[in-house]
Amino acid sequence: MRNLVVSVHMSLDGFVCGPNGEMDWIHVDEELFNYIVNLTNQADSAIYGRVTFQMMDAYWPKAGEQPNASKHDKDHSLWYNRVEKYVLSNTMVSSKDKISVLSGDIASKVKAIKSKQGQNIQMFGSPSAAKSLMSLDLVDELWIFVNPILLGKGKSLFTDFDTPKRLELIESQVFTSGIIELHYRVKR
Repeated sequence: MRNLVVSVHMSLDGFVCGPNGEMDWIHVDEELFNYIVNLTNQADSAIYGRVTFQMMDAYWPKAGEQPNASKHDKDHSLWYNRVEKYVLSNTMVSSKDKISVLSGDIASKVKAIKSKQGQNIQMFGSPSAAKSLMSLDLVDELWIFVNPILLGKGKSLFTDFDTPKRLELIESQVFTSGIIELHYRVKR
């Protein structure tokens, strides 16, 4: 069975975005980008909420072709264009190759995707969708990048569960920027 891996940036006070979805506080640099290649190298599929997908799809398909494209832009653009993409949405209709829109009984559809042969299924961001998948006990791993900032308010990924979620720390890393990466496995 494939693992569903959620990767999120989080403030030190536990928010994954500001109250209006702001993410301008997230620090990214070459060191972090090089590390994130670990995530993408282990995944051949990606799953997104509609809002995050629309943001990603507006940038990544052509990002690597830009004259000023960084190594990360080129690498991630290649990965993005290669992988199968799934979008959780009740309003969107798929019109592109390698994109499947999931609605209705999300739990059985995601379980079917996880049962296929292949590598991990990677989810970047998508706080509302990730929260839904966590509530349905479909998330297997979490990669949390704790940014050294206190937002004071915002949206949390880790609230309103019916039962506690027990986690096992697999690894951690401290980056020169002060970001701490925490890689957890969800215990079942």
